[in-house]
Amino acid sequence: MANILVCTAQVPFASGGAERHAAGLVRELEARGHRVDLVRLPFKWYPREEILLSAAAWRLLDVTEADGTKVDLVIPMKFPSYLVRHPNKVVWLIHQFRQAYDRYGTQQSDFTASPEDTRWRELIAEADATGLGEAKKVFTNARNTADRLARFNGIEAEALYHPPPLAGRYRNDGPGPYGLVVGRLDPWKRMDLAIEGAAAGGFPLVIAGSGPDEERLRKVAARTGANVDFRGAVSDDELLDLYAGCGAVLFTPADEDYGYIALEAFLSGKPVVTCTDSGGPLEFVLDGETGRVTPPVGAAVGAAAAELLAAPVDARRMGERGLESIRGLTWEAVVSALLRAGGLA
Repeated sequence: MANILVCTAQVPFASGGAERHAAGLVRELEARGHRVDLVRLPFKWYPREEILLSAAAWRLLDVTEADGTKVDLVIPMKFPSYLVRHPNKVVWLIHQFRQAYDRYGTQQSDFTASPEDTRWRELIAEADATGLGEAKKVFTNARNTADRLARFNGIEAEALYHPPPLAGRYRNDGPGPYGLVVGRLDPWKRMDLAIEGAAAGGFPLVIAGSGPDEERLRKVAARTGANVDFRGAVSDDELLDLYAGCGAVLFTPADEDYGYIALEAFLSGKPVVTCTDSGGPLEFVLDGETGRVTPPVGAAVGAAAAELLAAPVDARRMGERGLESIRGLTWEAVVSALLRAGGLA
């Protein structure tokens, strides 16, 4: 039995895939007989100074032992938790502080080209080089995340995929009449493409999730005349029902790190419509095989989804191929890789 700490940053009162990811790792390590705890520190990105103060807080922690008990391994997952110091550190990276990297120069980042902001971006990159450079091994949650790390930081990492939180409970009730959108309502997720697509394609759309983009998305639905059912945050059981009963899942984010949604769709036997610039989902969704890949344009997304909804036999076959393609993604493989990298297997 090993004593293991899983480390991650947390924006208070916000919860999503990253939080479920960390909790899942704790659960799976414990299930294999290890003593595990989740260490979280609050993260604040404004004003600028708070970013590196959060990094410094992790840097100042002594997690080599706790109450006389040696900590054998730490597994940081999210900026800036990987600044934590430990002689046996194995990183499983969910994402960096993307506003300083690939989001820079877009509406999703408030960093400018000013000398001050340029210096802040340099400091963040230096912190990443330090924290990640100390790790015995760096894994990422997807190949897209690893590619980004290599591109911006020159650090090599290995993609380590894991199943979504409700694996083992998904089911398929057959092709249904509606398209489904799942996730946090955030501008990065570009759910407006799905809404515009539903209006253009003439099919009903269900959106399961809540978030800061809800008001704007409701306005898009009203403006386009789309038939959209905003369900808000749903229970696990309701989410399983929605996946089981839909005809296709529309997942159209901008450069997603990984994205549970495509995997949840496949585990429910449903095809996925995604975009050419959606990032992580493209590691699973093959156009014409397990779903459709379209330009990031509402009309194109809608046409692809409407096609699937009108051809349930083809949609079912794509969903089945999607399910077959991810059968090898298991927690057993994840835990074994992490422990082996830490010298504990």
